[in-house]
Amino acid sequence: MPEEIQHEEINKKHYPCPSCGGGMEFDPESEMLKCPHCSHTEEVPDEEAAVVESDYHSTLMSLEETEETEERVIVTCDNCGAEVTFDENITTDECPYCASSISAQHRSTRVLKPKYLLPFALTEQEAAENFRKWLAGRWFLPGKVKERAKMMKMDGIYSPFWTYDSNTTTEYTGMRGEHYLATETYTVTNSEGKSETKTRTVTKTRWYPTAGIVYNSFDDILSVGSKSLPRRYTEELEPWDLESLVPYDPSFLHGFRVESYSIGIEDGFSDAKGQMQEPIRHTIKRDIGGDEQRIMSTSIDYNDITFKHILLPIWISAFRFDKKVYRFLVNARTGEVQGERPWSWIKITLFVLVIIAIIATIVFFVSRK
Repeated sequence: MPEEIQHEEINKKHYPCPSCGGGMEFDPESEMLKCPHCSHTEEVPDEEAAVVESDYHSTLMSLEETEETEERVIVTCDNCGAEVTFDENITTDECPYCASSISAQHRSTRVLKPKYLLPFALTEQEAAENFRKWLAGRWFLPGKVKERAKMMKMDGIYSPFWTYDSNTTTEYTGMRGEHYLATETYTVTNSEGKSETKTRTVTKTRWYPTAGIVYNSFDDILSVGSKSLPRRYTEELEPWDLESLVPYDPSFLHGFRVESYSIGIEDGFSDAKGQMQEPIRHTIKRDIGGDEQRIMSTSIDYNDITFKHILLPIWISAFRFDKKVYRFLVNARTGEVQGERPWSWIKITLFVLVIIAIIATIVFFVSRK
């Protein structure tokens, strides 16, 4: 979880005047930035400038060069691109990710050796039962799907993930807004059709330029290493009990398949950086203070970067219905179920007709009173 470790303030600076080069200041009367030297005014900026980041590529490359690798025999699905292990005595099988038929043309590849994994905690029977309960709670599901679910086979997959640790140093510029009360007049038309002047108290905001440096520390930012599964579903399988990770041992893989990563270290870290943005913004806003905050620009340095290649256990089932593939995932640690589902438009149509009939009946009896 991201943890804010400290923050500090650097010298505040004004925005330069585009007319004379002087420092612009906030003018409470006009609620705009105003140059005290030439009286030029500008709207208070309201959009963030582009994020500037340090070069982390060389750091990740040097880390990757020191990692252990292993030889893995894999099969690639021509339909969805998943790269999974198959038993060597199997010549044809079904892809666990898209239910397509695969001819097992094995190939060897060298990949980074996982450092840790979470062992399977749920059996296939337990995962299937959770899956059936999940299906039972889906409205307007075609009856054939529920029948098929009773016979559906589930595959145990160790899916690749990356975790990243990093300290960040962020320089920012922004605006601090401080609320104040003001009295304003307004005109209304009374019941006699005459104009009437009234007063009311309103809240306004004074904006002041600000700048500073904040520090954040991030631990175990989780990023999926596979393109085979819809991102929204793998994220919904969280949280994972990463504190229970055990050192990688091939004996844990017996009876299960392993997917090789298709998202590399750098792309994974790009995703992790995206997850760091909101905590960093939160820290900046706390540092700015006041009643409202605007972040104008940020420059982020990533330091002390470390990563782990880990495997997480997922029970997965895929089937085809009306020429479309539907996939279901079960977190093999917690039993959380996520997936895609088909809709029965016949059931939806009947439901709408019933609702219309109920409304029409109520209107009929009400109109007769």
